[in-house]
Amino acid sequence: MSALLRQIPANIPQDMRKIRIENSHLTELPRGSFGNVSALEYLWLNFNNITVMHIKSLEYLPALKELRLQGNKLSSVPWTAFQDTPALKILDLKHNRLDVLPEHALRYLPNLTYLDLSSNQLTVISRDVFYSWPVYQRSQRAEGQIEAISNAVLALHDNPWICDCRLRGFVQFIKSVGPPIILMNSYLTCSSPKFRAGKFFHEVELNSCMKPLTSALDTNLTVPVGLNVTLTCFVQASPSPAVWWTYALKLLRPFNVSTEPISEETVRSELLIPAARPADAGNYTCTAANFLGNTSVAITLRVGVPWASTPAPGWAPIGPAEPGAHVEVRIAKQTVYGITLEWFAAAAAAAEPGETWYTLLVGRYDAAQKDAIYIGPGVNTYSVTDLLAATKYEVCVAVRNQAPRKGQCVVFVTGSDVSQLEQREKLIHIVVIVCAMVLAVPAGMYACTAEARPGCLARCPGACPRRRRGGQAQAAGSKESTLDSLPAGSEDGLCRPEGGRGGRRPPAREEPGKTRPPHRNSADLY
Repeated sequence: MSALLRQIPANIPQDMRKIRIENSHLTELPRGSFGNVSALEYLWLNFNNITVMHIKSLEYLPALKELRLQGNKLSSVPWTAFQDTPALKILDLKHNRLDVLPEHALRYLPNLTYLDLSSNQLTVISRDVFYSWPVYQRSQRAEGQIEAISNAVLALHDNPWICDCRLRGFVQFIKSVGPPIILMNSYLTCSSPKFRAGKFFHEVELNSCMKPLTSALDTNLTVPVGLNVTLTCFVQASPSPAVWWTYALKLLRPFNVSTEPISEETVRSELLIPAARPADAGNYTCTAANFLGNTSVAITLRVGVPWASTPAPGWAPIGPAEPGAHVEVRIAKQTVYGITLEWFAAAAAAAEPGETWYTLLVGRYDAAQKDAIYIGPGVNTYSVTDLLAATKYEVCVAVRNQAPRKGQCVVFVTGSDVSQLEQREKLIHIVVIVCAMVLAVPAGMYACTAEARPGCLARCPGACPRRRRGGQAQAAGSKESTLDSLPAGSEDGLCRPEGGRGGRRPPAREEPGKTRPPHRNSADLY
C-alpha cells in the first residue's frame, strides 16, 4: 500500500493466492505481469495510475477469480485478455475512463457474477454487448425451467448517457432485464440531449435512427441591397446532425450561423447575411450529417437595387436611421502602409455595446461600389492598408442597419510616388477632410489645422511645393513637428511666403495657355 512502485515486482512467490497493490503509482500492466504466479486467485490493483493493459497481461492466470482495477486511468480494456481467465467471477472497473464497450466485450466472461462499469465515460452502448454475454444467453435458455442459475450483478450508473436513437436498444434492454441479471442501480439517467437531461431511462421513449433530411421554405430569394437576410433550412434527423453552410465551396464562418432544435428530431439552422450586397448573390448550401449519412439543400439569393432613393456616394443605406444612433470616427494612427481608424458609438448606438455590429465601407472616393467589412461587437478599430499612391479614398463607419450620417465618413488622399528609391515613409501622405476643411500632413513639409485661416489653406497647394524644392535643412528641421504641436489658428511655420515673416502673398494665378506640370501633389486632388 502506498509504495512508490513503478512496475510489478518480479520476485513474487509462485504459491501466492492473493495480491493487493494499491496507491503505488503503477502505470501499466505489461505482458505476463503475473506469469510466475499461476496459483493467483485474487488480484487488487485499485487506485494506481494504470493507463495501459497489455492484451496478454493476464496470461498464465487460469485460477484468477477476482480482478479489481478501480480508480485507475484506463480508457480502454483489451477484452480478449479475459480468454486467459475463464474462472473470473468478479470484475471491478469503476472510476476509470472507459468510453467504449465493444460488442464482444463480455463474450469471454462466461462465469462472471459481478461486473462494475459505473462512473466511467460511457455514452452509447449496443444491446448486443449483453445479448452476446454467456450469462444472459443462459438465462434466456433457462426461462420457464427449474434449472437454477446464479445471479449476476451489473453496475452501469453514473455514466454520461446520450439518450438518442443510438441508445434505443440498450434502453429497451435495461427496461426488460430481470433476474438472474440484477442491476445495482436501475435508475440510469440521461445526460444529453438537453431536453432529456436528468430523465430516467424508464421515462424516455427513443425512436429509430434516421438519415438527415434537409428542406427550406424558400429556395429562391430576391432582396434589395442593404437588407439583412436570414437564410433558413430545416433538418429532420436522428441522432441530432451536424449542420454547416457553404458558399462558393467555402465554409462560412460559424458566428453568422445559429442552429437550434425545434423538436425532438428537427433542428433549424439560420445563416445571417447583414446588409446584403450584389457580391453576396449566389447559391448557399445547407448541409447536415450524422453517422448514417449526409444531405443538403441549396438556396439561391439574388440581390436587387437599393430600397432607399438617395444613397450617399458608394454607400447603400441599410435601413431607416434610428434617432440618436451616431458613430464618431477619427484617424487614430498613420503608418507607412495606410491608416488606422477608430470609432465610438454614441447615444442609442451604444445602448448595448456588447451586441452592436458595425459596417465599414472602404474604397476609392469616386468608386460606385466599395468593399464592405462587417465588424463584430467589442471591436472599434480597423487598419486600412496597401493603399495606392496619389489616390483619394473614402471610409465610412455606421451601426449595422443604419445609413451613415454626417461625420461618419473620412476622406483622405495618399501621397505621390516620387521614386522607387525613396523610402516607403515618403510614399503615403494623408489629407483628411474634417468639417469641410483640408488637413494636410505630408511628412515634414507642412500642416494646416482645422482652425487655420482660409488664406493659409489657399496658399498651401502653391507655397508648400516650392518649399519642398528649397533648402533641405529647413525641411528636415520641421520633419519632427506634428499636428498636435501647432497652436490653434496659427499660421506660424506653415505656409509662409518666401520673402519674409510678416508679409502676405496673394494666391498665385496660372498664366493663360500655360500647361500644368504632370506631377500633382496630394492636395491638388481636391
